[in-house]
Amino acid sequence: MTDFTFHDETTAPDASKPLLEKSKAAFGRLPGLHKVMAESPEFLEAYQTLHALFQKTSFDKDELTVVWQAINVENECHYCVPAHTGIAKQMGVDDAVINALRDETPLPTSKLEALRTFTLQLVRQRGFVADEDVQAFLDAGYTRQNILEVILGYSQKIMSNYTNHLAKTPVDKVFEKFAWTKTDKAA
Repeated sequence: MTDFTFHDETTAPDASKPLLEKSKAAFGRLPGLHKVMAESPEFLEAYQTLHALFQKTSFDKDELTVVWQAINVENECHYCVPAHTGIAKQMGVDDAVINALRDETPLPTSKLEALRTFTLQLVRQRGFVADEDVQAFLDAGYTRQNILEVILGYSQKIMSNYTNHLAKTPVDKVFEKFAWTKTDKAA
């Protein structure tokens, strides 16, 4: 097993220190994920950049949450599901959307469900989404721009989900109340 260092402003590589300051300013604390990512300044900077860019897409708060959480749940990220639950609540996302994503139950609108379905197809099929599935996504009211935006969100989530799997990042105290484990559908 590889142990990862959870850096702070005193232990991080010099190039990561301003990035950690940026995280602290944005979140009021240092997220555990960012502490791990600080080992590689380039990695942390890329993650912060992707996060900021994904938030600037044409997706609204519910749609951002659908993309993030569909991927987090699919990848069984013990850290990101609770974190994005808290973030969604801070963003004012309705609990019906939050709970449906966490519990893998139907979302409140067919358009949001189409976004989750397409996101999962993209993830599960590694980008080889069938033409009819792409068309169903477009028919639900989404655009080719949205297809690329889902890929952007997935790029961000690969970085965080895989880092958390490898580092076994503990859930931040502020998000512990949203702890999550994948529902066993066979039960």
